[in-house]
Amino acid sequence: MKRIGVLICCVGIIMGGFIPQRAVAAPGVSAAHAVLIEQTTGRVLFEKDAHEPQRIASITKIMTAIIAIESGKLEEEATASHRAVYTEGSSIYLEEGEKMKLKDLVYGLMLRSGNDAAVAIAENVGGSVEGFVHMMNEKAAWLGMTDTTFENPHGLDSENHRSSAYDMALLMRYAMDNEIFREITGSKSYKAETRMYAWGNKNKLLTQYYEYCTGGKTGYTKRAGRTLVSTADKDGMSLIAVTINDPDDWRDHIRLFDWGFEKYQMTDLQQQGVEQFSIRGSNRELSGYFPDTLRYPLTEKEQQQVTSSVYLLDNASSSKKQAEKIGKKVFQVNGTYLTEMNILPNDFNQNNGQRGFWQLLRKMTGVF
Repeated sequence: MKRIGVLICCVGIIMGGFIPQRAVAAPGVSAAHAVLIEQTTGRVLFEKDAHEPQRIASITKIMTAIIAIESGKLEEEATASHRAVYTEGSSIYLEEGEKMKLKDLVYGLMLRSGNDAAVAIAENVGGSVEGFVHMMNEKAAWLGMTDTTFENPHGLDSENHRSSAYDMALLMRYAMDNEIFREITGSKSYKAETRMYAWGNKNKLLTQYYEYCTGGKTGYTKRAGRTLVSTADKDGMSLIAVTINDPDDWRDHIRLFDWGFEKYQMTDLQQQGVEQFSIRGSNRELSGYFPDTLRYPLTEKEQQQVTSSVYLLDNASSSKKQAEKIGKKVFQVNGTYLTEMNILPNDFNQNNGQRGFWQLLRKMTGVF
């Protein structure tokens, strides 16, 4: 077992028909606003005015989709209202009074960007469009999307309907943890039960341009410009890119992904398991447990600059509660805070149910 000298501290635990060319140089993007994050940790790898609230067009539908999926009503039928059928813009061509499963509406929403589908979903899940919009804003607040205000479920221009590149990355990070959402956003085509033809996905990164793309959502209005959220997996690393007001979004996302995959590698910072800590200034030892392996995206240079410090609570050795953390391990790169992981009592190692709870907590918060 690894022995680490630690100081006991009373600390709080805390568009077009072209094929874009690849590029691995440092990303230069045409977007007015952009961000690239690593999905599992949420680390920002690249940003450009990423926190400025802007019109976002149809990438709004990511929120509409995840709320619909989480409603548990996917197998229920929704009836298309007059309001839904006559919503302007892109459409899956619902007819007034037509019934369609909510699941099929979500596919039409994400693959074909149907504004009629968005309204039908909102009315079915939220009772009304207005009620659903309230749910969208509640969810945004819960996710920490502080730059965001939703006014509709589809993203058509509205005076105060805004979000930022960073907030949309937060949303996509959350949504990609949902298996059903991943299946829908990663589908190249889908045939609804009530249609004679299959819908093709408008996301050309997924269908044509980028072999590592796993999903995303396109958007466009004249006032917002082109907006795009996309995801990609390669060599054990998952990335999320968001661009807003970007005339060259297909190329920009490929540039961002290739740069991220070239520059960063997922690196093990801490292995799951038990470690023995010797307390500085005393003859006492304390056994602690790391419930998961901590992996983080680092550059080759950063991998040589990682240091860590362990902090234990002053009552750590007397803690008897299995779920009570006894300290934390903090990681820095070149002296700058990177991330941290909680240390649990060794007895926690024996309780798989509690271990699962803490692993879920880490995934939700990014801190463990």
